Amino acid sequence: MYTSHLLTTTWSGHPVGFDLLTHGDYQFAAFYDADRNMTVASRHLGSTDWTLAHPQGVWLEQRGRLSSQLAWDSHNYVTLAIDSLGYLHLSGNMHVDPLIYFRTNVPLDVTTFEQVDFMTGELETRCTYPVFITGPASELVFRYRDGSSGNGNDIYNVYEAETRTWRRLVDVPLTDGQGLMNAYAHPPLLGPDGWYHMNWVWRDTPDCATNHDLSYARSRDLLHWETGDGRPLTLPITLQSGAIIDPVPAGAGIINMVQDMGLDALGRPVIAYTKYDEDGNSQVYCARLEDGHWAFYQLTHWDYRWAFQGGGCVIGEIALRGLTVQPDGGLALPWEHVVYGRGVWKLAPDTLEIIGSYPFSLDDLPEDLATPTLAWDGPIEVHWLTDRGTIANADKRYALRWETRPEHRDRPYEDGAPAPSELRVYELPLG
Repeated sequence: MYTSHLLTTTWSGHPVGFDLLTHGDYQFAAFYDADRNMTVASRHLGSTDWTLAHPQGVWLEQRGRLSSQLAWDSHNYVTLAIDSLGYLHLSGNMHVDPLIYFRTNVPLDVTTFEQVDFMTGELETRCTYPVFITGPASELVFRYRDGSSGNGNDIYNVYEAETRTWRRLVDVPLTDGQGLMNAYAHPPLLGPDGWYHMNWVWRDTPDCATNHDLSYARSRDLLHWETGDGRPLTLPITLQSGAIIDPVPAGAGIINMVQDMGLDALGRPVIAYTKYDEDGNSQVYCARLEDGHWAFYQLTHWDYRWAFQGGGCVIGEIALRGLTVQPDGGLALPWEHVVYGRGVWKLAPDTLEIIGSYPFSLDDLPEDLATPTLAWDGPIEVHWLTDRGTIANADKRYALRWETRPEHRDRPYEDGAPAPSELRVYELPLG
């Protein structure tokens, strides 16, 4: 059984990513309120009383809005982190914008957030996709894209907690599009073997049809990177560096939003992605690193072509999540398709063949809450966000639930937005 309580209400005009982070006996949520103001809330676990704070941003002249107020853009998610001394860090609401970054002046106190104008002061005027990462020595690392779709670089900073200052983790970008493209990279995934695994595709222009070349690199320290067969990569990694594992050309059905990685029971990276088959239909493939070489497996034989194109937040017709190892030894790969529905494939560990299915669930969240309740004459989506922190009493887990209209290519709907959605916190049992 589960319990829930209302945190507050939130903007329902379009989807954008929130964050839920538990730290010991404290829980923090970052989101946009009903008026689209960036908001951070905190509570003691066990209490339903939340302290809400609205970090005050600066006015962005070129965008005509406060840096802490959401525009009609589904790229502009918010993300939280806590450093080793307990100070909170907040970033988000950026899509080719000047860096938007807040930090508390008192540990674990959301009412003391202040905007920090810069981290290093360089390459911070056209930022997108902020991510906080825990480094190999438990240091706080911040990654973002400098530039724009089709012309950008991935930048990594590291935080010095004692001096409360940021510096470059490496002196050059991790990936560099050389003014011709950008890498759409997933944040590095830390495996049980101590390796950070990272996959990406390149894109030549804002048009999503120009995605190409599935690529991979790994590192033990986020400083030194190599290919799957152990060849060192000189930074920055470019298209010519030798990290490509499947040379899918532009226009051949690969897209940045449908490529995800997991690790099998032997710790081998498995990347699930789509591309067109010989008949021009969209199919799901898996690439797995086996004894230093990449092996490729076609999972589906669908009679359907997703002919995506254009810019903005693309409305996905196919979705994949990262592969996971299940207690029965099988590999689970969740999928969704605009025609064929959704499910969780059970893959054979040796051949990656689809041999069955697992019960479909959104991270084992209650199926009876999958139906929207917002009153609106049109499609409404349910969004779930599971907690990604560490819980002192780990016999339960937490999730946020809210509802919005679907993505709309980062443009306002002419008929506006529904009434604000309830943002509810769910307490769920483990297992």
